[in-house]
Amino acid sequence: MGQLPDFPWDSLAGDKALAAAHPDGIVDLSVGTPVDPIAPVVRAALSGPAADEPGYPTTHGPESLRAAVAGSLLRRFGVAVDPVAVLPTIGSKELVAWLPTLLGLGAGDTVVIPELSYPTYEVGARIAGATPVRSDGLTALGPARVGLVWVNSPSNPTGQVLPPEHLRKVVAWARERGAVVASDECYLSLSDGASSVLHPDVCGGSHEGLLAVHSMSKSSGLAGYRAGFVTGDPSLVAGLLEVRKHAGMIVPRPVQAAMEAAASDDAHVTAQAAVYAARRGRLRVALEKAGLRVDHSAAGLYLWATAGQPSRSTVREFAGHGVLVAPGEFYGPAGAQHVRVALTATDERIDAAVARLAP
Repeated sequence: MGQLPDFPWDSLAGDKALAAAHPDGIVDLSVGTPVDPIAPVVRAALSGPAADEPGYPTTHGPESLRAAVAGSLLRRFGVAVDPVAVLPTIGSKELVAWLPTLLGLGAGDTVVIPELSYPTYEVGARIAGATPVRSDGLTALGPARVGLVWVNSPSNPTGQVLPPEHLRKVVAWARERGAVVASDECYLSLSDGASSVLHPDVCGGSHEGLLAVHSMSKSSGLAGYRAGFVTGDPSLVAGLLEVRKHAGMIVPRPVQAAMEAAASDDAHVTAQAAVYAARRGRLRVALEKAGLRVDHSAAGLYLWATAGQPSRSTVREFAGHGVLVAPGEFYGPAGAQHVRVALTATDERIDAAVARLAP
């Protein structure tokens, strides 16, 4: 296992304490942790008949869950998958962290991650003993033996949406080299225009060599449930399923039932996306009035902003106003002068942040 970096959020303890000392309390916009109520239909499923099943759940989950997930992908994103190629995961972070290992990658293999990216992509490569390389331009990689390419649209942290033509080029490049493309699509429901890597316009109708990773933490507020799934190339998913069976990587049965309910109901997903969009609009205006420039941030769960100074300086200034944000350096060297501002706070706390940032 390669050397792992320090857990980044531990370094925010001092700034968090400063923000918490504000007379009106902290506004924590540092982590994308949902705060809104979970849809009643999902809560009912969690505590329904599946909560009284004492036996072991299956790693693959019931056929009804996989069919519900496949149906949701078709309705919401125009993506058709065979339910057999749907695999529930214990949230998406564990899948991201273990995917290089589950694919059999190791020393001598390269895992390509975006220049600005979710830290767990790098962690997963290092757990496997592979070499993570930050690059948004695949042609610059030369003769490296690439085993896995991560893409993320809408992006964490920037909110950038990759157009279909860009994703098509990534897919073509990877297929020529026998590399797997893993698309982190956990923010896909928080966008009007982002495309799945499994959409025919991107993949040409074939899912060969492709995996799409989804989380219900953002779309349905199920971060506490640990509910996600991966789908795509049936042979790749079958391989992941086999290893996960041996490793005991199983979503609890009541959570499987909740996932099925969440996948079957589009209304709560649409409503949640509208809530985040409204918060995005209010916070963006506040950041710009406070003198920051907001880059990308077209979709997803975050605003990517810069005051033209080291990100830690901006974090400390915000903390002085009782607002905690994440330094851009968490996501790669290219983020050294940006901060990531999450939309996951109640409307009351968002309004408090807007008021505190007013010039």
